[in-house]
Amino acid sequence: MEEFLKQCQQSGDAAYSALRSLLERLENPTTRTDARIFLSELHKRFTSKDDSDRCLQTYHFQIQDIYVEQYEGFQKRKKLTMMVIPSIFIPEDWSFTFYEGLNRHPDSIFKDRTVAELGCGNGWISIAIAEKWLPSKVYGLDINPRAVKISWINLYLNALDDNGKPIYDTENKTLLDRVEFYESDLLSYCRNNNIELERIVGCIPQILNPNPDAMSKMITENASEEFLHSLSNYCALQGFVEDQFGLGLIARAVEEGIAVIKPLGIMIFNMGGRPGQAVCKRLFERRGLQVDKLWQTKVLQAADTDISALVEIEKNSPHRFEFFMGLSGDQPICARTAWAYAKSGGRISHALSVYSCQLRQPNQVKKIFEFLRNGLDDIRSSLDLSFEEDSVADEKIPFLAHLANVLKQLSFFPYEPPAGSRRFRGLIANFLIKYHHIPLTADNVVVFPSRTVAIESALRLLSPRLAIVDEQLSRHLPKQWLTTLKNVEQVPLSSQVPFLLQKTETGKKSHEVITVIEAPRQSDLMVDLIKKLRPEVVVTGMGQFESVTSSAFEHLLDTTREIGCRLFVDISDQFVLSSLPSSNGVLKYLARSILPPHATVVCGLLKNQVYKDLEVAVVISEDEEMFKALCRTVELLQGSTAIISQYYYGCLVHELLAFQLADRHPRAQRNAEKTGATKVNGVSSLTYPVLDHAELSINEPVESSLVHMDVDQSFLPITTPVKAAIYESFARQNITESETDVTDGIRRLVSSSYGFSCDSNTEFIYAGSPAELFTNLVNCCVQEGGTLCFPSGSNGNYVSAARFLKANIVTIATSSKVGYKLTEETLSHTLETVKKPWIYISGPTINPTGLLYSNEEINKLLFVCAKFGARIILDTSFSGVRYNTKGFDGWNLGATLEKLSSANPATCVCLLGGLFFKMLASGLKFGFLLMNQPSLVDAFHSSGGVSKPHSTIKYTVKKLLDSGEQETQDLLNGIAEQMENLRSRFKSLKQTLENSGWEVLDAEAGVSMVAKPSAYLGKTIKLNDVSGSREIKLDDTNIRDALLSNTGLCINSASWTGIPGYCRFTIALQDQDFNRALECITRFKSLVS
Repeated sequence: MEEFLKQCQQSGDAAYSALRSLLERLENPTTRTDARIFLSELHKRFTSKDDSDRCLQTYHFQIQDIYVEQYEGFQKRKKLTMMVIPSIFIPEDWSFTFYEGLNRHPDSIFKDRTVAELGCGNGWISIAIAEKWLPSKVYGLDINPRAVKISWINLYLNALDDNGKPIYDTENKTLLDRVEFYESDLLSYCRNNNIELERIVGCIPQILNPNPDAMSKMITENASEEFLHSLSNYCALQGFVEDQFGLGLIARAVEEGIAVIKPLGIMIFNMGGRPGQAVCKRLFERRGLQVDKLWQTKVLQAADTDISALVEIEKNSPHRFEFFMGLSGDQPICARTAWAYAKSGGRISHALSVYSCQLRQPNQVKKIFEFLRNGLDDIRSSLDLSFEEDSVADEKIPFLAHLANVLKQLSFFPYEPPAGSRRFRGLIANFLIKYHHIPLTADNVVVFPSRTVAIESALRLLSPRLAIVDEQLSRHLPKQWLTTLKNVEQVPLSSQVPFLLQKTETGKKSHEVITVIEAPRQSDLMVDLIKKLRPEVVVTGMGQFESVTSSAFEHLLDTTREIGCRLFVDISDQFVLSSLPSSNGVLKYLARSILPPHATVVCGLLKNQVYKDLEVAVVISEDEEMFKALCRTVELLQGSTAIISQYYYGCLVHELLAFQLADRHPRAQRNAEKTGATKVNGVSSLTYPVLDHAELSINEPVESSLVHMDVDQSFLPITTPVKAAIYESFARQNITESETDVTDGIRRLVSSSYGFSCDSNTEFIYAGSPAELFTNLVNCCVQEGGTLCFPSGSNGNYVSAARFLKANIVTIATSSKVGYKLTEETLSHTLETVKKPWIYISGPTINPTGLLYSNEEINKLLFVCAKFGARIILDTSFSGVRYNTKGFDGWNLGATLEKLSSANPATCVCLLGGLFFKMLASGLKFGFLLMNQPSLVDAFHSSGGVSKPHSTIKYTVKKLLDSGEQETQDLLNGIAEQMENLRSRFKSLKQTLENSGWEVLDAEAGVSMVAKPSAYLGKTIKLNDVSGSREIKLDDTNIRDALLSNTGLCINSASWTGIPGYCRFTIALQDQDFNRALECITRFKSLVS
């Protein structure tokens, strides 16, 4: 004994060495009894408080009794005997209050549970939990290695009696069976050993003066006592927003706890109230935890604690910390007042609370934090899973989990048909089957960006002479449609022949402008108007009082059938995604009767609890011709609907379907539609042949595995900064308007990239995609009576869209000598014969050739346009990706544009663009348009509606623009890697094509290139399609069908590129698909040979 004490007296390190030797004896079963008896004798030498304090000062350790119960009713021991040393925390008010909070739980809280205590110190709380509640296992964890060793000594001290005999509990187990201690940085031990916990408790200190350098020292048990003691205070910044309140360590503990706790597990933490109760509670709630305050008291602030850091925070922010004057004060005072009061000799206190928290939706929250751990730590500060209403939480948390899963599993957004994600369309169909008993399939559903866009697109598709539209649905239609009356004046009211059938033999209408008559939303008034005006199309919603039953809808069906017009019924106001959907007369009708071919249902999905302006629209038709026509229309006019929006509503629908069992009963047979006096013609007879002749996407089967080299989309891996920006935009709450204002960023982007200057007259217009903005520009051209001039070698979809919108089109011939670029001579020659010209120029990157217009070339072209007073659509939306651009210095249009405006006021440059080719962020749709001429701006806004990008998209755009300007290394590295990937892809594809008999036009930028199938022209090959199997002679237009039929590779033919002989290939494919594409090209050569 004396030798032991003499060694301890030398220093704290010497005392620790002696205790470590004692622990080794306790761990050895053969010496354990003697070692425990030695501890008993040691304890007896320092029984009084004075002796115990003297022991700590003299021998650098202390053994004391901790009383864990003081009232009757507790059947077990009332005290624990514990040892402490100077390098670990001595039990004090913080830990005692925490244990009192644990006592507030029922006894079953820890019984037979797996528990971990964070920051266990000398282990007394872990041992007390095991002693009182009999958990299956308690893991006491501490980063201080000396604390772990002392905890093991204390475990033996309490698991064995004074004679070294085991103390058994009611289950015939000892504390040694229930408790283990390990060195661990918070929960790293459990995480590394795949231990799932049911309870996590932690009395974790708050850091008032975080020292970023503290953790840079080596953490070993041989470190100095002072360092190890400060380590127990965790002086390092934890990288959380809560660091500013001294709560960073607790925040990290909570997030690590989410990873290892079982779904129904509970976490219990001690929280000092200095930051304020709201801040403390929010720490848990914003991480998806429901909080219950178990116990609160006040403790005196330690006299040696400097709170000047908190005073400084208050000085530089509106936040106020909470202190009290003494223990009896009940009104909080700020840190500044508390500091002054303490300096004057007063005692200050702060609240100390014990919080119990449980995950609100455990499986989903776990997925969210698992995703954030994969290099997305910065988003943690933005994440907010606290909600005032459960209905909001029930929507947002599952979606964030779903989005996390998508972004984690998918390296790119896969190809989806323009008509909408097949999965989403299938979910909508299944929802209608399960909840409304309507047996639809994905091939009855078309997805549009919004209800407004769907209605306008349908009217443009049908191009009626006269349409009647519900006044609540007409407000965003083109102004010209709502102001003309000439078609009404020509309606022969006595005619028995519906105007639906009055058409020329070619299928073209004899008029140019659609006349829209607004009507009240009341079925009897609507029916009266229909009978009097005999329109070709009717678009109407259902009044709330009429929507419950199907009678009003059936009346409209019968009337429009008799008249011979088409009916579009909007049910958006009555349609709710809910497990208890309200009664809907239209859907009741569809449950018992097939939707007639002349009728279509429109439903805008906008009623969500979280993102109020996030909309998609589904259009339902059971007529195959109408379905196909709508699919082609959305592809031409909008391109497609944002996939993220479809993910959101798809997640909501999936949640409503996931818990249901498979159908147990056969589906009821529905009645066929009634036959009326007038048969409604197919859609094809109401439109121009452009839909049939346009080279649009392949309508592939469900299990198809086609390779798409025919779409302007990047399938390259999404960079981490892009994923982070997408996720953060949805995770945030209360996003301010300034955080979604992209105008300054777009202004700087076009200035730095193209030298495009903006002034006070510049109008910034945003839409869901560049395609939508282009569509509206074409409408402006048509409305103005202009002629749209396309160079041969332009985007085939844009040319087809212009034809669909009945624009006057002139093709400007281009030459192979200049890579099929526009030149001054060819442009000037064309414009001499064109009135009111509108010129489309794709640049700097030309789609589809992948060549570039130099600064000199584009400036010369602009001067030619100005000479003839042309409107210029300068499409930069395919630019920003350059991989073979030696000698290209970019554009500087500033000086030229100034000269243009002064040379010819009629000339106007409309700068059309997007962001995601520059950032290679597939799956995100965003377009911008800049115009400087007020009259054209007015015409644009009155010529039709475009879908507005959702605030989450604009937040993402702004985030990426800011990162690009700040030259964030992760983003720059990701883009550089993609550029190199594209350069490599171009070389590989070029070599494969040339080896297979194609003539390749060298590309410099973008994601597409063109090649001529010289070796194949005139040869024969077997073609299998819907019409059967036959042999065809290959040319530059049918080679697309031949490649598709024989290899599954989709490309664009010369009909799409507009360049005689040349087909288009896109190269931004996923690795596996790109390699398959090369194999397809090689295999096709062997088939033809």
